[in-house]
Amino acid sequence: MKERNKVAIIVAGGSGSRMQSAVPKQFLDLNGKPVLYHTIAAFAGAYADMRIVLVLPEAHFESAEKVLSHFARRPDITLVKGGDTRFHSVKNGLQQAGADAVVFVHDGVRPLISTALIRSCYEAALQYGSAIPVIDMKDSIREVQGDVNRAVDREKYKIIQTPQTFLSEVLLPAFELPYDPLFTDEATVAERLGHRIHLVAGEEANIKITKPLDLVIAAALLGER
Repeated sequence: MKERNKVAIIVAGGSGSRMQSAVPKQFLDLNGKPVLYHTIAAFAGAYADMRIVLVLPEAHFESAEKVLSHFARRPDITLVKGGDTRFHSVKNGLQQAGADAVVFVHDGVRPLISTALIRSCYEAALQYGSAIPVIDMKDSIREVQGDVNRAVDREKYKIIQTPQTFLSEVLLPAFELPYDPLFTDEATVAERLGHRIHLVAGEEANIKITKPLDLVIAAALLGER
């Protein structure tokens, strides 16, 4: 199986609202460096030929440059202005992807992504066209419809993570579709074009930082590495 170009689209459009912080969560300190630094470093370190496209509001470009100043050697990175929704932000980033590539789309606030998972997604995407990392649900869940609720089998459900990884010839045409509010992630968009979605084992530590407690947990996990 031939090698492909590797492009990571890192989406970092969040605000600090749920963190009760004036600083957007991707720029908060995590063990001495910004959250976003750790995310970028993971992809830069996974493959020597990884190209990184960082998608974020134009107002955050200056903050992003400060993040990049933490690298002794600046990675191969392009800053791209985000859109009104995740769909539009990813679409803007994909304009930099090019053909014959494996494209990783990752949340900027998942800083604990491992090299092993990035490589696992790459290999699976080469074989199946897509690779979506998932983990099992541990809690009991109930379906709520109005005033009625019922227990459902958690074994039938998975928790979705990123990087959602695709061959460029799968993902780029999908993002030419008109926007639909039901497009909550890249897999949903590719699925709309009829592509079968391949799931791979994610990682418990690959958490998304959205609340103050998440930052505490991430700091503890990073300290153990």
